[in-house]
Amino acid sequence: MIENYTENKTAIIVGVKTDKTAYNFDKRMDELENLCEALSIECKGRVVQNLAQAESATYIGSGKLLEIKELIYEEEADTVIFLNTLTPSQLANITDILEAEVMDKTQLILKIFGERARTAEAKIQVEYASLEYMLPRLVGLRKNLSRQGGTGGSMSNKGSGEKQIELDRRHIEKRMADLRKELKAIEATRDTMRKKRQQSGIPLVSLAGYTNAGKSTLMNTLLSKYGSEEEKKVLEKDMLFATLDTTIRKICPGDNKDYLLADTVGFIEDLPHDLISAFRSTLGEIKLSDLILNVIDYSDDNYQEHIRVTEDTLKELKASHIPVIYVMNKADRLMDESELPLIRGNRIYISAKKGLGIDELNELIRNEIYGSYVTVEFLIPYDKGNVENVLRRETSIIENEYRENGTYIKCSISPVLYKKFKEYEI
Repeated sequence: MIENYTENKTAIIVGVKTDKTAYNFDKRMDELENLCEALSIECKGRVVQNLAQAESATYIGSGKLLEIKELIYEEEADTVIFLNTLTPSQLANITDILEAEVMDKTQLILKIFGERARTAEAKIQVEYASLEYMLPRLVGLRKNLSRQGGTGGSMSNKGSGEKQIELDRRHIEKRMADLRKELKAIEATRDTMRKKRQQSGIPLVSLAGYTNAGKSTLMNTLLSKYGSEEEKKVLEKDMLFATLDTTIRKICPGDNKDYLLADTVGFIEDLPHDLISAFRSTLGEIKLSDLILNVIDYSDDNYQEHIRVTEDTLKELKASHIPVIYVMNKADRLMDESELPLIRGNRIYISAKKGLGIDELNELIRNEIYGSYVTVEFLIPYDKGNVENVLRRETSIIENEYRENGTYIKCSISPVLYKKFKEYEI
């Protein structure tokens, strides 16, 4: 499988700088190097080629490839990683010339996802996306594997007499069909769970944003302050794509105005479309959210571009209509702590790690998700104790007294629950 990978490799990273890609080019190359580090690949050098447009056959031009080949020998590198996605023919042609392992940013991200996937669902999603990437590139990938000395699974060397590429293609297509069935079954289970959450009337708030912006840190800080003891914290690490699986926790600030908080996989520029498609069921939580927190690393010089990437991805997920609060995280690195939190419209400047602005953010969240709530007076017959229990558990009680013909409850209630118990309104 594509996720089986040897650590501690060394690489040369390569990018083509055109008029269209000149903006933030150096930042994108830095990000590519960070992705390498996430997979324990040491970058031994960078090669940048200025072209009007990428060369169709070899992406960077055969002359430049020969220079890279010399650099591979000089630096004793074993891998060459390209900034942009290579076409199947480019991958095969470049591998022929360089006589070294070649990959692009998409394949690099797939490998990272393969290593980080923990749950059965995430592993299936990553495997499916990897196979979808592999299928049209079997010629180039098989040449890569011969450079590595072979690997396990369907791509192993089985003997020169066999038609390996055709065998691999059949194997991959069959495996993808099996994975599609498994994903459909998992998605059906997720849909059932989602329906139960929606019926409960508890609002869903989703964390979204560029990878390593601090989403998991924010979730853990909110859990520390407002979570119950049984709510486990999520993995929090200063690295790209530390979190792959969507995790949902309950936040309980009081007054029965609780909400569910979902932590999702981080986004990145040029996030492979295959990955977005494969993770669609996981990312489906975002589409059903009542509110999205777009968490941004405000200390990153490129934060505005990160906002754009996140918004574009949300649009692709058909979630751009959902209300958003922009959480400008790590603001303590640029602003004095006494200035935090700073609120400007739907933007709040905080430090999740230091807990600065958490109370204020929580109030913004609750004002947004409970803004549609209505104040209603109910009279619940004494033989409808189950209705009274639901109202006490899932609404904010304003007044309550026991009367001759039932329990009087005045509460702030969600539209969903109000519709369900409207018959008891007085």
